[in-house]
Amino acid sequence: MKIDILGVGCLKCKQLMENAEMAVKESKIQAEIIKVTDIDKITEYGVMMTPALAVDGTVISAGKVLSKEEIKDIINNKGKS
Repeated sequence: MKIDILGVGCLKCKQLMENAEMAVKESKIQAEIIKVTDIDKITEYGVMMTPALAVDGTVISAGKVLSKEEIKDIINNKGKS
């Protein structure tokens, strides 16, 4: 699983990164977490508001900080589909 955190480095972007890292650790899944800060790459995802979270290339959330629990639900359900 590949998780992309899209954002230019604001506090909300950093919080989303931390929440994603904790969610992956607690879920005990194999996932690569990548921080995408290049604005051109962010817009390639169609994201206009950051922070955003994408799982395996699909944008799941944009413009808000998902909680650790919300991210755990997303990655656990994604792994089952």
